[in-house]
Amino acid sequence: MFDVIAFDADDTLWHTKRLYVNAQNKFAQLLAAYHPAEWVNQRLSQTEARNIEHFGYGIKSFALSMIETAVELTEGRISGRDIQALLDLAKTMLNAPIELLPYVKATIPVLSACYHLMVISKGDLLDQETKITRSGLGDYFQAVEIVSEKDRQSYQRLLKRHSIEPGRFLMVGNSLRSDILPVLELGGTAVYIPYETEWLHEAGTAPPQGQPGYYTIQHIGQLPALLERIHSSQGRK
Repeated sequence: MFDVIAFDADDTLWHTKRLYVNAQNKFAQLLAAYHPAEWVNQRLSQTEARNIEHFGYGIKSFALSMIETAVELTEGRISGRDIQALLDLAKTMLNAPIELLPYVKATIPVLSACYHLMVISKGDLLDQETKITRSGLGDYFQAVEIVSEKDRQSYQRLLKRHSIEPGRFLMVGNSLRSDILPVLELGGTAVYIPYETEWLHEAGTAPPQGQPGYYTIQHIGQLPALLERIHSSQGRK
């Protein structure tokens, strides 16, 4: 019943939030002489949220927000050496090994044998394309879409471009705001896989259990069985 199954990338196929958490800890250590870690992290989150409309999502945007926050919290006293340390930290994040989530390596090839698969991710184009290549999963996806935002309008444009009816489209992801709610609004099917931690800017109110088209699983390895149940239930109608 699905022409395409699409997957979010970061924290759905591979770990990403861990890189940011580690970087935030190092950032707080760098500014420990000026402010407590909790205050540093709070101000960094505020700067990130403010800068999304200017820089979008991703590690490069995060690096700019770290530098801006450091300048503000030190009242311009941060040294060039410390600025360089933040740039080096961002480069380390960009070149970090890809760590697939559990069951991804085994599940994606199985699904690829039965369905057309797609990646829909947001963030920096070069970074996202590079991660897909380095993940070893690239050959299993018939299409890769990197977008600046994942909202109802962007999904509408994407589905129209690929000639996909919303009712025959399934999206899998860890963000209620970006992966689940917009797809349900369009009449598609969405599978929510919660990640170990949630991005503040990706928070959303979960649809009620039992809402048509909305499903929750604990890990991607449960997806094939869920698809069988969906097909079976549709076959009985």
